[in-house]
Amino acid sequence: MRYGLLVGLLAVVLPAAGVAGSEEIRDERALGEFFEKSIRPLFAKHCYDCHSVDTAADNGELALDGRVGLTAGGSRGLLFVPGKPEESLLVTALRYSDPQLRMPPEGKISSEEIDQVVKWIQMGAYIPDYGSAVAMKEKQIDWESARSFWAFQPLSRQTAPAIDSTTDLHQPIDAFIRSSLASQNLQPSPEADKRTLIRRLWFDLLGLPPTPEDVAEFVADDRVDAYERLVDRLLASPHFGERWARYWLDLARYTDVTPSWLKNADQAWLYRDWVVQALNADLPYDQFVKQQLAADLYEETPPEDYAALGLLGLSPTYWKELQLAPGVIEVIVADEWDERIDAVTRTFLGLTVACARCHDHKFDPISARDYYALAGVFASTQLTDRPLLPSPFAEQVIAARVKVGELEDRLKAVKDKESEEAKNLTAEIEAIRKSTPQFDARMAHTVEEASLYVMPDGPDRTKLDVRKGQPRDLPVFRRGNPGNPGEIVPRRFLEVLSPSTPTPFVKGSGRREFAEALFHESQALTARVITNRLWAHHFGRGIVKTPSDFGTQGERPSHPELLEWLATHLASDVTPPTSRNWSMKRLHRTMITSTTYRQASEARSNPQGAEAIALSVQLDPENHFLARMSRRRLDIEPWRDEILAVADNLDNTLGGPAVELDLPTNRRRTLYGKVGRDEQHDMLRLYDFPPPTSHSPSRDATTTPLQQLFVLNSEFIETQAVKLSAKLHEGHPAGTTRDRIIACYEQLFQRKPSDEEIRIGENFLRPAANSPVPESGRWPVYIQSLFGLNELMFID
Repeated sequence: MRYGLLVGLLAVVLPAAGVAGSEEIRDERALGEFFEKSIRPLFAKHCYDCHSVDTAADNGELALDGRVGLTAGGSRGLLFVPGKPEESLLVTALRYSDPQLRMPPEGKISSEEIDQVVKWIQMGAYIPDYGSAVAMKEKQIDWESARSFWAFQPLSRQTAPAIDSTTDLHQPIDAFIRSSLASQNLQPSPEADKRTLIRRLWFDLLGLPPTPEDVAEFVADDRVDAYERLVDRLLASPHFGERWARYWLDLARYTDVTPSWLKNADQAWLYRDWVVQALNADLPYDQFVKQQLAADLYEETPPEDYAALGLLGLSPTYWKELQLAPGVIEVIVADEWDERIDAVTRTFLGLTVACARCHDHKFDPISARDYYALAGVFASTQLTDRPLLPSPFAEQVIAARVKVGELEDRLKAVKDKESEEAKNLTAEIEAIRKSTPQFDARMAHTVEEASLYVMPDGPDRTKLDVRKGQPRDLPVFRRGNPGNPGEIVPRRFLEVLSPSTPTPFVKGSGRREFAEALFHESQALTARVITNRLWAHHFGRGIVKTPSDFGTQGERPSHPELLEWLATHLASDVTPPTSRNWSMKRLHRTMITSTTYRQASEARSNPQGAEAIALSVQLDPENHFLARMSRRRLDIEPWRDEILAVADNLDNTLGGPAVELDLPTNRRRTLYGKVGRDEQHDMLRLYDFPPPTSHSPSRDATTTPLQQLFVLNSEFIETQAVKLSAKLHEGHPAGTTRDRIIACYEQLFQRKPSDEEIRIGENFLRPAANSPVPESGRWPVYIQSLFGLNELMFID
């Protein structure tokens, strides 16, 4: 009966979702990226030696290094049937299903690699159309021409266009947008009502709902600068860093848990908390980036900022079975370099540099030499743990912990724990612990200057040799194969972003020089990329719709002059330069105080603008030109936090170790829920939380039946409904059902319910004749249904 009532109530009051369903849309860009990242390297690793344009004639006429050869197949016929892996010859060969057809012949590839091929065929076996392999071999990059591409140009100072408008334009942003709207014969929407604006700001900046008191105070504030005052108050809130840190952690593929065969990332939260604190303190973006790439290489870095190195220190690492031949392990080590190149270059430069691992980039002016020049930087950098202490105390603690680790290994090998040897080892361990100041200091997951060499250790065995303080340059691995090295490339920056021939990095690994180059050689691109990310989170889509691909296959800017103005405003708008340069909070404020940001998203929040909004929906359904504000669905973090907050059950404590989301006692913000790289919590997975296995530029909102089933069946939702029910009854002990319904809507939605909503609520809560369930027992079910409403999950 309980769920019948709940489903019935949801059916009556659930509004339209307003977003696309979960059906996947064919995106050739994403499919091409999957091929270049997951399939081509696999072919290069296992197949090219026998099946390339040069060798196909002697090996079944099968060439896998070009689109023509892949689609044509070989002497045995077509290689694959798009969408049907079980009928594909390639899958049969890789699985060794046919005794007469087993590829590669020297040994079956891993099940994970086979799964990638199966996935590729299931998705349609898309192959980017870049011409034949022979043509690509003859390709030479014209660097002068390549540097003329819009994304690689220096910043150009823009002047806001003159606009004849009777409406107040609060920022130069508005003049750019109004000019674009006029060219499309679109009218801007009027400003949203104050309740809509305060909810928009609270969720956007803090990821939390305003209280009914906050809304009432803002609505009653008739000062001319009331809105700007509210913006400044929210930007100064410590919860601002919590909200915006989560966006950054998606890019950084942050995790609290690593695979069981690795040392657990039990101190990962130090990096997460550093990001929160840096954003709250408005650490200039250039310093924010440099600390994460090379905090250990700046002499003035305070010990607590070594936690910033978690960007690299928490990188995915892969199992290295030392009972395998060195050639196998070399590929695994190269995969780790590749992951770091991909995450760093997509995050800071918006470029898919990792696509140049096996060959020059097929679309962008990035050569294989560029790739291995950066790979040398990461090959000269190794993951380590470091106590957040100044030197020489940090080194003393590290040395003591290494010694204790060795003694503990010896102690484990002693069978008789009561023996004299065991007692002596235990005593020695305790003596080191007691004699070392701050032995138990927190250990951040960081990096150090060291190179890893893969060395033979007998027949088909491997040993790993870590050489501290010894940077290394790498050769170009032909076709991405470490077993086929070419010329050695000095560590350096990308050639297309350098004014001339790049200068080699000579200071250690080169991480500091790379970080500096991001704000000198490629300052313009670096500024555009982070500016676009902030714009996308405030307005629902970026000026460049592909936030981590500013290359030739990425989208072009919808408002190029505006992007230039904003990026310049961030990087160098203050003359002479001051600490306000690269201020992200200043850029946030510029965006959200604009008239464009304050627009209504639908007629309900400003009926006077109904005609303009309806026209913009008809002529520009994707809101490409921003004639209105886009309605957006909340991410899982603010939605869960909102439910805790309205139930008066949210613990707002800042920072600290991660907590399992499943724990009934976990009342903390979702930011502090434990995130695993291999396994995800069901709630996160259902609501489109990105797996931290790789860099994630954006979240794709889906609407699925499982999400509503979660609302219907979740113990978490039921618990918060009971909490809010108790709060309403305690706050209105003598109130009527109507009074409590009104209070409930004010708490959940910061508005009063309509007469129809009150009627529905009263009918549902009124016990039927001879019903064993009194009104008090119906309240949690009623509230649970309201938790499932789109009004709680969507922001206008």
